[in-house]
Amino acid sequence: MPTTASTALPLKDVTASDSTLRRYLHGLPGVDAVGLEARAASLGTRSIKTTAKAYAIDLAISMVDLTTLEGADTAGKVRSLGAKAVRPDPTDRTAPATAAVCVYPDMVAVAKEAVAGSTVKVASVATAFPAGRAALGVKLADVRDAVAAGADEIDMVIDRGAFLAGNYLKVYEEIVAVKEACGASARLKVIFETGELSTYDNIRRASWLGMIAGADFIKTSTGKVAVNATPSNTLLMLEAVRDFRAQTGIQVGVKPAGGIRTTKDAVKFLVVVNETVGEDWLDNHWFRFGASSLLNDLLMQRQKLATGRYSGPDYVTVD
Repeated sequence: MPTTASTALPLKDVTASDSTLRRYLHGLPGVDAVGLEARAASLGTRSIKTTAKAYAIDLAISMVDLTTLEGADTAGKVRSLGAKAVRPDPTDRTAPATAAVCVYPDMVAVAKEAVAGSTVKVASVATAFPAGRAALGVKLADVRDAVAAGADEIDMVIDRGAFLAGNYLKVYEEIVAVKEACGASARLKVIFETGELSTYDNIRRASWLGMIAGADFIKTSTGKVAVNATPSNTLLMLEAVRDFRAQTGIQVGVKPAGGIRTTKDAVKFLVVVNETVGEDWLDNHWFRFGASSLLNDLLMQRQKLATGRYSGPDYVTVD
């Protein structure tokens, strides 16, 4: 059953006013938390072996947004990360490149140079990441600077305070403005910070709000709070993008971020994707992992499958 609002308003009329948008979002069916978590847990028990596991590991590597978002980031660190994104395993040219390198706006030009000539995209967090506490003009300048420096993707954070206060139209208008600032060259990922939204109903509403506003991706988290991506909240967002495409014909990507550290974790998420939205999303154009430590474990497990033994601790670089 599609997760659509009970109101009969077409989507183009939903944003006519704050009251129509609120009525639409609160008309979405409530989330069965017990059922959602049971479904996510059940999918997490699926066992993948041998050839299928090798395929899943390479797919997961190709979906990683290799990320460094620290105050101590240097140009040298970003160049090193870019080199790793392009060739994750220097000893094995068959290892796929990652999807993107994700950095702060002032490091975009450095990252762009580091991945030049490869398929790796440069993503930039913007809009006063991670808190989003800045005036709209400042946020838009942040986005324009990143795009001008060569960012292929912008990861924005929503105003959680406005959302939780029920000021949905403000959040919608901000996403629309950021999407416009991205221009034609950069895709927009909208971060909800699901750990701060408190309820599954709020995550469902935020998902639909982001998609109605033009998000190319919806993303769980910044990775900077206690609760980040989980199989349950990712399953809920995948259901939302599935139902949104059924209603509008528009496909939107999903990016769980934060807390996904092992190959076992990544495979569980891929099973959730396959069982919820199918093969159309099993591609890095539509699904990503926001992770910094995940790649190393994927590479270690990849070598284990190839050689039958685990490599030493110096097999992968320390980010």
